[in-house]
Amino acid sequence: MSKYQCISEDVKLGRNVSLSKFVNLYGCDIGENTKVGSFVEVQKGVDIGENCKISSHTFICEGVSIGKNCFIGHGVMFINDNYPKSANFDGSLQTEKDWANRFTETNIKNNVSIGSNATIIGGITIGDASIIGAGSVVTRDVPANQIWAGNPAKKIRTL
Repeated sequence: MSKYQCISEDVKLGRNVSLSKFVNLYGCDIGENTKVGSFVEVQKGVDIGENCKISSHTFICEGVSIGKNCFIGHGVMFINDNYPKSANFDGSLQTEKDWANRFTETNIKNNVSIGSNATIIGGITIGDASIIGAGSVVTRDVPANQIWAGNPAKKIRTL
């Protein structure tokens, strides 16, 4: 581990995982032969499959599962709280207990490509072999073998 990496003891790394400098990994599983770029954060409970490429400046929050052979472009943001707040109605700061009621899971299936600067809203599934265009905001499930793009992302065509 480099002095420029923050990797908690509960991270599970498969064989031949490549980690760039300036990564933060907490309680996640990363599969064999996966490459993680600079300035990437992967939070607890995330599962990333084998043979993936996670490009720089990407944020993968708790509740995200990424299948095998996936490409995640630069600056992709995953969201797991679709109604974020910092404080309760009484003004007290929210804790993990408050947040747990709004937590959503996101599933990225196998052989998916997500273009740079896409935002993936929590609680959706992106089906096998689908492609998400750069800069897209994905707000609903994407079936397998489709190309989606835009804000909000819409089907462009079937592969």
